[in-house]
Amino acid sequence: MSDRPDARESWKRLGVLATETVRTHLRDLGNDPARFASMSLRVGPLLIDFSRQRANADVVSALVALAQESRLEAAVEGLFDGGEANRTEGRSALHTAVRAPLDERPQRVATEIETARGRMLDIAERVRRGRWLGVSGLPIRHVVHIGIGGSHLGPELAVHALAGPPASSRIDVRFLANVDGRAAVDTFRGLDPERTLVIVASKSFDTLETLANARHARSWFIERTGRADAMDRHFVAVTGNAGAASELGIPPGNHLPMWDWVGGRFSLWSSVGLSVAIAIGAARFAELLAGAHAMDRHFRGTRIERNAAALFGLFGIWNSNFLGAGTHAVLPYDRRLAGLPGYLQQLEMESNGKSVRIDGERSQTHTAPVVWGGEETNGQHAFHQLLHQGTRSFSADLVAVAAPGHDLAERHRWLLANCLGQGHALLRGRDAPAHGPRALAPHRAVPGNRATTTVLLDALTPASLGALLALYEHKVFTQATVWGINPFDQWGVELGKQLAHDVFGALGGGPARGLDAATAGLVAEVRKSTS
Repeated sequence: MSDRPDARESWKRLGVLATETVRTHLRDLGNDPARFASMSLRVGPLLIDFSRQRANADVVSALVALAQESRLEAAVEGLFDGGEANRTEGRSALHTAVRAPLDERPQRVATEIETARGRMLDIAERVRRGRWLGVSGLPIRHVVHIGIGGSHLGPELAVHALAGPPASSRIDVRFLANVDGRAAVDTFRGLDPERTLVIVASKSFDTLETLANARHARSWFIERTGRADAMDRHFVAVTGNAGAASELGIPPGNHLPMWDWVGGRFSLWSSVGLSVAIAIGAARFAELLAGAHAMDRHFRGTRIERNAAALFGLFGIWNSNFLGAGTHAVLPYDRRLAGLPGYLQQLEMESNGKSVRIDGERSQTHTAPVVWGGEETNGQHAFHQLLHQGTRSFSADLVAVAAPGHDLAERHRWLLANCLGQGHALLRGRDAPAHGPRALAPHRAVPGNRATTTVLLDALTPASLGALLALYEHKVFTQATVWGINPFDQWGVELGKQLAHDVFGALGGGPARGLDAATAGLVAEVRKSTS
C-alpha cells in the first residue's frame, strides 16, 4: 500500500464525489429533517454537529474508508501505547498519558507523571492558600507565566476561560511571551516583587524570547528587593534543562519537569499548567484533565463512523483537499474562548503545516489550511462580509456555550442566536430580492453553500474545555495520519530563529554578510533611524 494518500482508492472515490457535490447546494441537504440526528454526535458535555457539511452519506462512507486505508485505528493505538509517534525525532508523544489515570498510562512513565503532578499541584495549592511566602513573609498575590508557543498559548487560554479576569480571582495571573520589550514593561507594571511568583516554562531553556523575559524578570526582582538570595521564593522553572534553569538562579528544588515525549503544543496537561492550577485550583485542574481523558477514551474506543474527533479531521480533509477550502475560520461565540483561534493556529499549523511525508517524500497533496478567526460577534462586523459574499473558499467552526455563566440571560440568547443564525445564513444564503432597484439585486444576493461545523458546549467548565481541546488534538492527529506526515515535530520553526541571530548582529553594527538585498537594505534603514 502506498504512503501517498492520493494513491488510495478511497481518495480517488472522494475526488469523483467532489465533482458531484459541487452541483448540489447545501440548502438542499439541509432540508432533510433527519440530517441533524444522523450527522451530530454527543461526547459528554460537547455536541458536535456536522450536518452543515457539504457531504452526503456516500461522502461520509468514503471518508471512513480513507481513514481505514490510512490505518488510523492502528496509529491511534500506537499513540496511546507509547509507540514512536514522533518518528523524525525518535520519540513517543505521550500527552494523553499525562492526563490519564495512573492505571491507564504506559507503565514506563506512570510513576514519573504522578510524582510531577503531585509536586505541581502542591505548589499551586500552597500559593492559593497563602502558604507560599515571598521574601518579606507575605503571601503571593501575582503570578507571571513566562513562555512562548506551546508553553504559553494553552495555559493562557485555560486561565482566561476558567478563572475570569484578574479582578475576579484571588491570584492575578499574567502571561508574558513576546520578545518585545513593551510586553515585559506592561506585564510587570504595578506588581509588587515581594508578592510575585514567576513561572518560566521552556523545555530547552534556550528559547530567545523566554530567556530574555526570564532575565528581565530576575533583574526586575533583584533591583527592587536587593535579594538575589531569595529567588527560591519567587521563581519556578518548568523545563527539561535543569542546568540552564539553575544558571539563571532558579534552584533545583523549584524545577518541575518537561519531558521530551510531550510536545510543547500538547503540554497544557503537564507541569506547564502550573499557572492554570494556581488560577483555578487543584480540584478543577483535575477536572480539566478528566474532560480531556474522556475525549481520549472516545477517540480510542469508538468506531470511525461515530468517532467525533476522527470525523472532525476527515471533514477537514474533505473541505481542504477536495472542495478547495484553503483557510479555516474558528469563530468562538463566547468571550472566554477568545484565545481559541490563536491556540488552534499553533496546534493545527505547527503540527500539520508540513510539505514532506514521514517517508521523506514531498507531499503531493495539500496539508494544513491556514487557521484564523476571532471573538464573536465582533467578527460579524469585521470579516463576515467576506465569508458571505467573498470569492475565497473556506470552512469554519462555530463554537458556542449553551449556559451563559452569568445573569444576563437575554444577552446570551442574542449571542447564541447570532451563532446559530450565522451558520444558517452561511448554509442557505439569500437569493437576489425580487423587489427594489434591479441594479442592486446582484449585490444583495448571498450565495450560501458555505460549510461549517458547530461545536456546542453545555457549559464552559474545566471538563468541557478539556474535552474541547482534546477533540481538536485528535482532529489534528487524524489528519496527519491520513496525510502521512509527522504532527509532532516543527523543523521549520528553527530556521527563522537562527537567521534572527545574524540579523541581530547586523542591526548592532556587525557585518551583513549572507543577507539578501531586501534584508540588508532594511537593516541599513533601521541603523540610520536609530543612530
